[in-house]
Amino acid sequence: MRIIGGKWGGRALVAPRGDAVRPTSDRVREALFNVLGVLDDADVLDVCAGTGAIGLEALSRGARATVAIEQDRHALRAIAANVASLGAGATHRVVALDLRRALPTLAADGRRFHLIFCDPPWARAPELGRLVLDAARQLLAEGGTVVLEHAARDVSPEPPAGLALGQTRRYGDTALSFYELEPGAPE
Repeated sequence: MRIIGGKWGGRALVAPRGDAVRPTSDRVREALFNVLGVLDDADVLDVCAGTGAIGLEALSRGARATVAIEQDRHALRAIAANVASLGAGATHRVVALDLRRALPTLAADGRRFHLIFCDPPWARAPELGRLVLDAARQLLAEGGTVVLEHAARDVSPEPPAGLALGQTRRYGDTALSFYELEPGAPE
C-alpha cells in the first residue's frame, strides 16, 4: 500500500496485520481522487480511517488539513506510524472516539469539511454510513462532498433531507457513493 499521487506519491504506508482493517485499495483511491479533482486548501474528514490512507493521500494532493476518526488500537498505531513517516503531524489530527461521540463533537466545535470520506467495515456500512450522512449537513462546507465506500453488491444508502445522492461508481467488489448538500438546504 502506498500514496498514489502528489508530493508523497510512491511513499509506502503500513497497515495492521489481520483482517480488522480493510484498507481502500490503491486502485479505488486513485479513482476516488481522479473523480474529486483538485483538493487545494480542502479540509478532509476520514471516518473509520483504518490506516489513514485517504486523509494522507488528500494531504499529499494539496489538502490543508485532515481529521481521522478511528477507535481500533491497531489501526491507531498504523495511522501514527504513517503520519510520522510522512511528517504530517502538523496537518493531521486523530480523533480516537466512537462515531456517535466524534461526529457531534466535531460539529459542536464548528468544524466544516470539504470532503467527508467514510469506509466502515462493510458489515456495519448501513448503520455507520447512516450516522455519517445524518451528521453531514452540520459538517460539510459549502460545495462539500460525502463519499461512502461500501460493497458493490449493496445499494447506496438513501440520503436524509438536505443531501442528494449524485453518482455511484463501482470498482470490482467496491462501490463509492457521492453525496452533496442540496442547494438551499438548511444546516
